[in-house]
Amino acid sequence: MFELRMSLQSLILALALVLVFLGPCPGMAAPPGEPDDDTFDLENYDLNSEVDWENLDVNTYGDSYDYDDLDQEIEVGTVAPDNPPPVNQPTAEHYEEEETLPTLPPAPGLLDFKGPGIFGPETGLGMPTCLLCVCIGGSVYCDDMGLDQIPPLPKDTTHFYGRFNKIRHVKNTDFINLSKLQSIDLTGNQISGMDEDVFHSLPQLQELHLADNNLQVVPELPITMRHIDLRNNRLISHGGHYEDMNRLEFLFLSNNKLDYIPAPLPLSLRVLHLQNNNIQSLHEDTFCNRHDRNFIRRNLEDIRLDGNPLNINLFAQAYVCLPRLPVGSH
Repeated sequence: MFELRMSLQSLILALALVLVFLGPCPGMAAPPGEPDDDTFDLENYDLNSEVDWENLDVNTYGDSYDYDDLDQEIEVGTVAPDNPPPVNQPTAEHYEEEETLPTLPPAPGLLDFKGPGIFGPETGLGMPTCLLCVCIGGSVYCDDMGLDQIPPLPKDTTHFYGRFNKIRHVKNTDFINLSKLQSIDLTGNQISGMDEDVFHSLPQLQELHLADNNLQVVPELPITMRHIDLRNNRLISHGGHYEDMNRLEFLFLSNNKLDYIPAPLPLSLRVLHLQNNNIQSLHEDTFCNRHDRNFIRRNLEDIRLDGNPLNINLFAQAYVCLPRLPVGSH
């Protein structure tokens, strides 16, 4: 204990000497304006004295305030400011301007064939034709959509593609009011029947594609036809009248059950495919004119008769007017 006490005293003495030589630290000085020690009489302050809190006179620690001056009545209604006038109130001139504004046309109703919307007529399947199918310009593409009937088409349709669906019958109302329709492609369906007058209302029809169906008879076609494709059907007899179709160039009738060539044929015809049918004979005037030995059919350059029970060598007089011999069995 003695050694510890001597060490403490030596440390205190060293600190005292440091303070004496260095002087008071500027950072330890009291800030300006603060009261000095004489004000508080720190030498005569008794730390052990007890304060009589019950008889303490609060006025000795500062100025006293008279709170009676604050006891004033507050007048109700004088605090809140007056309501500001409403901003941008419409004037009489404003109402006159509103009355002169043009009225908008009424919104279109439900889409139907008589009043089509921007997406075409209503199909009855919950959406317009041009949402169910793809409409580009005047062409409507409804390929491989699982359709069992032809949907209502926009009136400005020029080309309709309904390939590879499940359509079984074509009605005479399917192409009504389509005066601009030029091409119909229903390849790869299951069509077994068509109304007789289904094409009567199509004055500009030029192309008809009905390949890969189950047709036995084809209804009457417009004389404006240029391209007819009836391959891979079940045609037994084809009663089409092609002679008046002076624009017809392509006629495809292969892979059916025809037993004769549908004659007479128009002079405009360029391609005639009849392979894989049941044709057994040819007539002298099937392609030529037996009453005019100088007649030449210049346009018909592609005739296919192969796959028929027919020996084309036996009917030489039937080809004398042709620029090329038909393809067939010899």
